[in-house]
Amino acid sequence: MAANPPEEGFDQAEFEDDELGEVQIETSSGRKRLFSKELRCMMYGFGDDQNPYTESVDLLEDLVVEFITEMTHRAMEIGRTGRVQVEDIVFLVRKNSRKYARVKDLLTMNEELKRARKAFDEVKYVGAEAKIK
Repeated sequence: MAANPPEEGFDQAEFEDDELGEVQIETSSGRKRLFSKELRCMMYGFGDDQNPYTESVDLLEDLVVEFITEMTHRAMEIGRTGRVQVEDIVFLVRKNSRKYARVKDLLTMNEELKRARKAFDEVKYVGAEAKIK
């Protein structure tokens, strides 16, 4: 699937740089496309063309945003009402074994990265302190 130039009648996109240096695409419907670049890379990684159709990426992004929105609303209804906590997300995906395993893997990796950063900062701090003396 090669990306064709946009035809008349399709949403024309405007590009904006946000403060993080990422490019956000705003369609004529006014919605910002936050995940387009990442979704294109994921689609390519899963066997799609290197430049997938814009319509395909937009459809996939709509599904992702809908999923995130729905999960966030559901998470806000359980636990502490009006707040989303990690435990609420784990509770929501507990019956889906694949999602649950992925959430657990990501949380474990996050904890390992925190410990590694803390250990690195301590070594860096001790090294800087030794140079001062």
